[in-house]
Amino acid sequence: MEPVFALGAGAAFDTSAAAALGIGLTGLGAALAQGRAVAAALEGSTRNPGVLAGARGLMILGLGMIESVLVLVAVFLMTKM
Repeated sequence: MEPVFALGAGAAFDTSAAAALGIGLTGLGAALAQGRAVAAALEGSTRNPGVLAGARGLMILGLGMIESVLVLVAVFLMTKM
């Protein structure tokens, strides 16, 4: 007996739609996270202007980390397509 395949004989599983959805959702998440980070940094600097330099440095570090996750996911999904 031959095993039964869910995709049928000779059918290929297309991952490009899943990769596009993954990149889109990651981009949306990164954009929302960056917006919240900037909003929190601006709100903190308006409440206490003395911590502007420290908050700016931490915000830039956080934005870099968010952006690196976006780039890594995009590269990973592009290589898996």
